[in-house]
This record gives sequence, C-alpha cells and structure tokens, in this order.
Amino acid sequence: MKITHLRSRELLDSRGNPTLEAEMTINNQFTAKAIVPSGASTGENEAVELRDNDKNRYLGKGVLKAVENVNTIIANQITNVEVGSQRSLDNILIELDGTSDKRNLGANSILGVSMAFSRASALCKGLPLFKSFASNFKPILPVPMINIVNGGSHANNNVDFQEFMIFPIGTDSFSEAVQVGAEVFHALKSLLHSKGFSTAVGDEGGFAPNLKSNEEAIEIILQAISNASYEPGKEVFLCLDVAASEFFKEGMYNLSSENKVMSTDQMIEYLKRLTNQYPIISIEDGLDQNDWNGWTELTKQIGSSCQIVGDDLTVTNKVHLERSIQQKSMNAVLIKLNQIGTVTETIHAIDLAKKHGFGTIISHRSGETEDTIISDLAVSMGSGQIKTGSLSRTDRVAKYNQLLRIEEELGSSSIFPSYDMLGLK
Repeated sequence: MKITHLRSRELLDSRGNPTLEAEMTINNQFTAKAIVPSGASTGENEAVELRDNDKNRYLGKGVLKAVENVNTIIANQITNVEVGSQRSLDNILIELDGTSDKRNLGANSILGVSMAFSRASALCKGLPLFKSFASNFKPILPVPMINIVNGGSHANNNVDFQEFMIFPIGTDSFSEAVQVGAEVFHALKSLLHSKGFSTAVGDEGGFAPNLKSNEEAIEIILQAISNASYEPGKEVFLCLDVAASEFFKEGMYNLSSENKVMSTDQMIEYLKRLTNQYPIISIEDGLDQNDWNGWTELTKQIGSSCQIVGDDLTVTNKVHLERSIQQKSMNAVLIKLNQIGTVTETIHAIDLAKKHGFGTIISHRSGETEDTIISDLAVSMGSGQIKTGSLSRTDRVAKYNQLLRIEEELGSSSIFPSYDMLGLK
C-alpha cells in the first residue's frame, strides 16, 4: 500500500473546541478521513495534545500547529512511501516524533494520521472496518455503558462523581440494550422534570441536575429504571465513573456534595458500601491516579463482585498497564485511542489486558465528534464493552447507530456478551 495523499484541517468537536481531521489516500484510489477526540478529565500520563496557545484564536485551543505538522513534517515523511501494515505506519510516526508522550508533533497529529490509515487500508483490503483491527475476528457486540447522569468536570452541577451509567447486560442483543437504555433515559427525564430538576445535559449527553449527593443520583436512576418497567440488578445494572483524581487534594478525598473528607481507607469503605447497597457492577477511577496501594486494596476488597476499571491510572499505556497487572490494582481497563496516540499501541494495550484476564472497555472522550471508529474498534477487538456517552447528542448517538448497523450486517452470527463472558458476577 502506497500513501499517495495526506492532508489535515482544523474542525470542531462536540464542545465547540478545535480538533484535527486527517485525510489520506492510498494507491491513488482509497480515501478516508478521521477526526480526533479530546478529553476534559485527563490523566497526567496521557499522550500530549498539541494546542496553539494563541489567545486570539479559540481561547488558545486552536490546532493549526498540529495541522501544519501533518501537512508538512508527517506528509513529507510518508507520502509516496509503501506501508505494509498499521504497525509499520505507526512505528514511522512514533520514531518521527521521538518522544515518549508524543509532545513533539502532538498526539492529535499522530492519531489523526493513524486512524485515517486504518480506514483507508481497510478499504484497500476490501474489509469492513469492524473486521480490520484484529487478526482473529469474532463477531462480538459490546454491552454499552450508557451515561445518563453527568457530574464532576463533565457538568456544571454539584455532583462529585463524573458519570452515573446504566449497563443493560441482562438483555439478549445490542439493539435491545439500546432500546432499554433509551427507555430508561426518557423515564429519567420525566422523573427529573416531575421533581423540578433541570433536564439540561452535560458534555456526554447525560442529565446534569443539582442533586444533594452522589447517592441521590443513584436512587433517582434506580427509580427511573423501575418507571421504565425494568428491574434493577436483573436487566439493568449501574456503573460509576468516580474520577476520584478530580477531587483528591492533599492526600484526601473531598466529596463536596456530601461534605465529606475521607482518607484512602475511608474512600474504599464508602465505595464498598455503595456496591453492597446498590446493583453496581463496575467502578471506574474509584481512587486517585497515584494512589497505587489504595487501588490494590480496593480491588482486593470488592474486585470479586465488582469490575474495578483503570482509566487515569493506566491511560491506555502498556507500561502503566503492566504495573497494574503486577500490583493487582484493577481487573479491567478503559481504552482511549487519544490517551496513547496510535491505533497500534491501543491494540497492544487491549491484547495485554486480555492476556491477563482483564476486562476491556473501549471509550469515547468528553470532546467527541461524528467519527465512529471506536464502534468498529470495539467489535473488531471483541472488547465486549463500550462507553460512548448518553442516548442524546449526535456525537454520542452516532456510535450507537454504527453498532446497530454492524449488528444488522452480522445478522445471526453476532454475539452479545453474557455476565460470564465478561467475567462479571
């Protein structure tokens, strides 16, 4: 495959901030585009986005430097070059950047090119994208973690936890899971309205009411599930993204909505009580990204009954994931393409996690776009779980719609995971 054309441009993401799109042509025939997402709640070890920092444009968030890097440095290096595989292309990009966190060219520059190559090479090979990432494809659709209440840095409210999600694993198909999620979402909207709460949505499409506590958010979601005629803990479970690094200050966890300041041990007991009291099946970032000993204890305490998910802790980085495996600090990992910056490194992280029996959850970012590559990646890699926001806002719904198309194309051969397949209790 010869890359015969490469260009980039500045577009906007779902929050109205600039982002980068790359467009690539292979063999003068197969052209594809890819748009890079961006996070608000970011781990300190993530690959580095390149922003212009020009306060006269987009409040300093422009990406013209990153665009220029694609159009000059990267294009000059790879145009009219034969590239045999995704790994070959990504290795060129990594070496060209020359840093461990891609701060030279920008992770957004590199990822845009890497993603565009994935699409263009799939077209060249005559493969649907959802069959192109893994060498050993199995038609597994992911169970969606559907964000219906936003808090933390994703919403302008007083709820500490970043995401409250429903997890319809008790359904028989992906399309049924989406139906259940949509019905619960609308039941929650009606319930919030009846109680006089705002039904405005946050960055990821979930509602963002000013509730009295994190537990009130859980309680009101459980009521919405029942109002939609489903049974919590049977057809629909709960998942939390605590994003504890956002409220960890001076060695303590500060839950301002509940007027609580807790040590690591107290935070673990708090999360343990929540999992005992409510049908919570997964907790993401329950502790600070540097609280490694705490993570090990959290997993020891509740990891047998609840999925303990690392995001800020591991940032889709093989080095940090290897440490978490050695220290038994979690049993599942969140996977975000732009945390590491290339498709190849993302696949390596998924493969490593699976090798050690970890759950894998393909994830969006708070600053999303109409690009649906994570839907195809989730199916191709057989991740079994996906986190792509709520059932509102087109940037989120686009991913669900792509998965519905894939499910239709696979037909009766598609597999929707059970509890046992995902290693959940």
